[in-house]
Amino acid sequence: MTSADSDTEDAITKEEIAGTAPTPANAADAGVSQGTKRNAFSELMSRKVKTAKEEPKRPHHHPAKSFDRRDGLGAYTHDPAAFPASRVIYYNDDFVAINDMYPKSTVHTLLLPRSPRSRMHPFDAFEDPSFLASVQAETLKLKRLVAKELQRRYGRFSALDKEREAVLNGEVEWEDKDELPKGRDWERELLVGIHAHPSMNDLHVHVLAPDMVSECMRHRKHYNSFNTPFLIDVADFPLAKDDVRRHPGRAGYLNADLKCWRCGKNFGASFKQLKEHLAVEFEEWKRI
Repeated sequence: MTSADSDTEDAITKEEIAGTAPTPANAADAGVSQGTKRNAFSELMSRKVKTAKEEPKRPHHHPAKSFDRRDGLGAYTHDPAAFPASRVIYYNDDFVAINDMYPKSTVHTLLLPRSPRSRMHPFDAFEDPSFLASVQAETLKLKRLVAKELQRRYGRFSALDKEREAVLNGEVEWEDKDELPKGRDWERELLVGIHAHPSMNDLHVHVLAPDMVSECMRHRKHYNSFNTPFLIDVADFPLAKDDVRRHPGRAGYLNADLKCWRCGKNFGASFKQLKEHLAVEFEEWKRI
């Protein structure tokens, strides 16, 4: 993993790495809400059944003592109970899920494995089939939770969700033989994956809304790190040895033209114009 204080391929600023950048003014309302967590509690907090042959869990050792800078995420896996519920979404023996301190969308979460392999670059860590499978499975759980949070926030604006709710509430005529409207598939729209060049030393999987609307979305590299192949879905692993995404610097993803994630409009290097456009797209996206 990276050890220098700053790197041209980092997707975040040195202030974010150090934890000194401004956090959202409405941080208490950011991320997955307490209500959504309570509703999904039984699903997410269910523990796997241990067998007599199962090896005992290893302590969650971490080489860093102070969890400074690039080691900052290690504090969550080391002692998740030390953090407020507004930060830590849930945790178990193998994973910790948190709301990102510097969210780049209206809902932005991180999945942190509690494994020695989490100190490896994802490309190397995911060479272990068992570890990869566990991360992929837990990512699906977090995706479902984030999707529920998006539906809680924006379902009342969504035409697809309104249609389904109208039928369920008996507000419109519906033949019994007809299939119910499915409603909106919020989970399908999520951005999920690891950064090809992680800025933090502990492996972390991003699960976030696609809207890119946040006070913390401040730079070109912030946006491009989630809207180019710099973000690699965990479902795509293991990667082929010749996969071009293994060389993000060579591909120049972070310095690519800014293109709207929804309509594809190219804003070149004008981040200000993109931000204004994203605010408009966000309102339209909510109403799908």
